Amino acid sequence: MAGTVLVSGGSGYIAGFLIRQLLAEGWTVHATVRSLSREAQLRPLLGGSAETLRFFAADLTADAGWAEAMAGCSHVAHVASPFTTTAPRHEDDLIVPAREGVLRALRYARDAGVTRFVQTSSVAAIAYGHGKGVFEFTEQDWTNLEGEDVYAYVKSKTLAERAAREWVAAQGGGMEFVSVNPAAVLGPVWSDDFSPSIEVVKQLLSGALPGCPDLGFGLVDVRDVVDLHVRALTTPGIAGERFIASGPFLKIVDVAKVLKEHLGPQARKVPTRRLPDWLVRTVALFNPVIRQVTGELGNVRGANSAHAQERLGWAMRPVEESILDCARSLIERGVVKV
Repeated sequence: MAGTVLVSGGSGYIAGFLIRQLLAEGWTVHATVRSLSREAQLRPLLGGSAETLRFFAADLTADAGWAEAMAGCSHVAHVASPFTTTAPRHEDDLIVPAREGVLRALRYARDAGVTRFVQTSSVAAIAYGHGKGVFEFTEQDWTNLEGEDVYAYVKSKTLAERAAREWVAAQGGGMEFVSVNPAAVLGPVWSDDFSPSIEVVKQLLSGALPGCPDLGFGLVDVRDVVDLHVRALTTPGIAGERFIASGPFLKIVDVAKVLKEHLGPQARKVPTRRLPDWLVRTVALFNPVIRQVTGELGNVRGANSAHAQERLGWAMRPVEESILDCARSLIERGVVKV
């Protein structure tokens, strides 16, 4: 099954792998980017021809370009969502474009006759605001926005998915909606525009971290996330469903140990000593990025992917492969000097 599919945020990390996979499977892809000046850089990286891969200028916060981008599309993968590796000046800098962007894409998709709309949501919309402890979440769970550990990015993903589901129920007509909810996404890097999750591997390799704070996350390979998106786009009878994409929950020290064990001299700067919580909280007083995640210290937020595996036949590669492919590509591209 292949038709014409719109992939929003076409310059992004997940979107790039998704576009290449869809092209390989015979789809025609319409990719949105904020500026068409990116096309010359992206086209040789993504492949396809002028007929099979078309770029359209469209922004999450404006209507211009969306109707043209959606024209002729039967499917949509809405991957675009704002993120930042620094703390935003105001939480609305992330929340507003995330929520408005998905609603804008949904509206133009419905009006263009799109039959299946897949939103790239996040485990952030599932696993936060539940207090301290050891958890394993499923698709039935939702982030509690009143929780103390809920920061801007978490709010943006939660509010955007809730808004999308409410809009589809009220105004979606016959358009089917599915969400894919990845954990922290790792894997090889294909451009300089990569997932914030990769910053952990980058900082470990570069020696930017003096030690390993007691923080962790579920991990999933970008190539497996893309495979799940393709299945969500094409499998019949799954309207309204959510699919968690997450492998095992690893602490930062566990990631560091994988790097140390397999990369030899290239991992000489990687720390493996644990940073005490009091020191992390002290640093957080002066660092707003660290401040956002101090509520995570000691938490285990597992997310169960059994539903995706059983319903869609999805499978994941070993997490060590994802970590090492990520690290080696960062070194090969010169993103990290070791």
